[in-house]
Amino acid sequence: MADDADSDDVNGAGEDVADDVTEAKPRGETAGSDTNTAVYEVPVEIYAVLGSADMQISQLLKMGRGAVVELDRKVGEPVNIMANGQLVARGEVVVVEDKLGVAMTEILKSTWS
Repeated sequence: MADDADSDDVNGAGEDVADDVTEAKPRGETAGSDTNTAVYEVPVEIYAVLGSADMQISQLLKMGRGAVVELDRKVGEPVNIMANGQLVARGEVVVVEDKLGVAMTEILKSTWS
């Protein structure tokens, strides 16, 4: 039973933890690479921006159920895909079963490289 406990202990310093880290290499990387694979576990908030609108708070407060806020985008225009507040791509809205999704059509080059 002690062996089972060791293999399930993800916070321990056993070989299982080291094996998990070396398996997380990006394509083309070798086991001897200096790439820090821990970065692949950092959470990123992704969201799609359909558009925006400017209005006074008085207009917003007058709105009721069923009111429509007109956005600054036209039907068929790409939506912005943001990662942690940074624009990273553009895409189109799609339906996946009973949920909305965004199909990436353009991945933008980074501005910080």
